[in-house]
Amino acid sequence: MTPVLHHRIDGPPDAPALILAPSLGTSLAVWEAQAAALARHHRVIRWDLPGHGGSPTSALRDPAPGATTVAGLADLVLDLADRLGAPRFGYAGISLGGAVGAHLAAHHPERITRLALVCSSARFGDPAAWRERAALVRAQGTGPLADTAPGRWFTPDFASTRTAGRLVDDLRTADPTGYAACCDALADCDLRSELHRITTPTLVVAGRADPATPPAHARGLADGIPRATLLELPGASHLAPAERPQAVLDALLGHFAAPAGDGGRYTAGMAVRRAVLGDAHVDRATARTTAFTADFQDYITRCAWGEVWTRPGLDRRTRSCLTLTALIAHGHLEELAMHLRAALRNGLTPDDIKEVLLHSAVYCGVPAANSAFATAQRVLDEDGAPSS
Repeated sequence: MTPVLHHRIDGPPDAPALILAPSLGTSLAVWEAQAAALARHHRVIRWDLPGHGGSPTSALRDPAPGATTVAGLADLVLDLADRLGAPRFGYAGISLGGAVGAHLAAHHPERITRLALVCSSARFGDPAAWRERAALVRAQGTGPLADTAPGRWFTPDFASTRTAGRLVDDLRTADPTGYAACCDALADCDLRSELHRITTPTLVVAGRADPATPPAHARGLADGIPRATLLELPGASHLAPAERPQAVLDALLGHFAAPAGDGGRYTAGMAVRRAVLGDAHVDRATARTTAFTADFQDYITRCAWGEVWTRPGLDRRTRSCLTLTALIAHGHLEELAMHLRAALRNGLTPDDIKEVLLHSAVYCGVPAANSAFATAQRVLDEDGAPSS
């Protein structure tokens, strides 16, 4: 009997199953930053590719050059799911792991409840390049690739971190035969003509600094899959779950917790919320979320940010002006300070903000405007923005 893929299970045994798939060269550890949070409400199943992490290369039916395909890897995942009693499951995969998920959604739609494709593609470039890489690894091992992996996987600022180093170590210890077989699968992969068959709600996540699967690849997936939502993450390269862990977690939590008919509002709302308020603020708000406040945070993200701020009728500068005026009128100075910073991020200058505050003095009252000017001066001073 073919060995089962090495895997790890976290979360309640009776919770909905969520399978997390790695990228070529990594192990199930690539999902470490998201696994615990996702396991609160899912039975999270992480697995290793053949020859990677704890999965033996012998998990492949035939590791000979050219024999391994994405369809064959998908069969291994179905076998794992069957052995674990998961007839239906959500699925999120990075790069090659994402391609496996796309194949499953196209050919086994009855098994997939929701799909997330992270830094992935329908076609991974020139097949000859993958065959050359497979031949190199079969001859010399994974060492030469590990030496150059940081430039393909991470932005320069992240490449020297401990997390990056551990992921590169996974590549160094990968079995050359298993790794090369997975290269063969990428060489053979072309899902472009099958994307229209994917009917499950799909989230596509791209790293804007990803040289391996650039954002154009993600847009191709989102354009080809009828019910897809696209999220592009700034400051992320190919292994976005490692480099932008909270942003990826927020997107996955929203996508896999979203009710039918959500239409991607949570994901779109979280993207706008981060763009307007900044990652640091949203990360702090997320970290402070408790069971008592979780529903309110979900409501804010879906409704305020996912339904109103995403509408096309007004640009973000105008929405900031309206928001500042409403907060001044109601005396919500703490929220005003937050949205003053957001207004600067949305392109308002200090002079623009001054005009909004002067205008509000006429229609909201001088005392309210006086407090608003004091708050604005403090924010401008703290942020180092010129006030004249």
